[in-house]
Amino acid sequence: MTEFELIRRYFDRRPSRRADLGIGDDCALLRPASQDPMAGRATPRASADRLRNAGFAVSTDMLVAGRHFFEDVAPDALGHKALAVNLSDLAAMGARPRAFTLALALPAVDEAWLDAFARGMFALADRYDCELIGGDTTRGPLNVCVTVFGDCDVETALRRDRAEPGDDVWVSGPLGLAAYAVRERLAGRRLPDDHPAVLALERPQPRVELGLLLRHWASSAIDISDGLIGDLGHVADRSRVGIDVEWARMPVPEALWDLPAPDVRALVLGGGDDYELAFTSASVNRGAIEALRAQSGLPLARVGTVRSGSGVTILDAKLQVLDDAIRAFDHFA
Repeated sequence: MTEFELIRRYFDRRPSRRADLGIGDDCALLRPASQDPMAGRATPRASADRLRNAGFAVSTDMLVAGRHFFEDVAPDALGHKALAVNLSDLAAMGARPRAFTLALALPAVDEAWLDAFARGMFALADRYDCELIGGDTTRGPLNVCVTVFGDCDVETALRRDRAEPGDDVWVSGPLGLAAYAVRERLAGRRLPDDHPAVLALERPQPRVELGLLLRHWASSAIDISDGLIGDLGHVADRSRVGIDVEWARMPVPEALWDLPAPDVRALVLGGGDDYELAFTSASVNRGAIEALRAQSGLPLARVGTVRSGSGVTILDAKLQVLDDAIRAFDHFA
């Protein structure tokens, strides 16, 4: 049973009674209580009009020592990443960060470690004016769980289920660096702390500003956490479409150029832990997306097309199917 089959079988009770969007996307979307159909009281028309589309995006991510990060990672880097991966979920919905909670399990109290962890976390929180509002601490194996809340318009929020045949597929930057850092570490080849791959793994940069801009142009979006093939597969599944990715268009980072071609494709397409955004947009918006590239300073790349059908297909330079049997990351596969 895969991670996503487990969720569908035991925990997905759709349709949701309270959420505009529940299990199965980067965030859940909730309206304020004044608009909640289960609230049990009438809402004045003026208030309903004023708040008609206002809502919250909510997401939770857990980082477990030995699974999501190496146990000797610098604590300030871990503090940064614990919040960054959650902010990336908000970015994928086009939501503006507001607040977060922190649940932290520690094997022991280490004041120097906690000071560095907090500094790394709050440096990123302050950048996005995202306030820590509560949480929990306990003794146990090192585990960091953050729940993040963001402001959004529930009608125009970016989602996974609105890609249309003919849409372009874009990614917000090069992929595969974080997976390369993990591969090298597991092989006993530790990269320097300032290597681009180590920075990508330990200090990912959530694309919050880009997500806010994409609300006007993207038909669907997702953050790339488990590998491009797997995450685009979620978009294809939820939107009931197929997606073709052209390998020749993929932005491959320079650090991977000297690796064998099959290794590069496996890292870029299936590696994960990138926390870039993959999104779709109608082809008529190409000029607008190119303008966003200049505005955001990010190397946005058009890498494929949405089609009728199902699944994700990788095409070579001659638009023939590449059969590399690349799989995205899954905790229970």
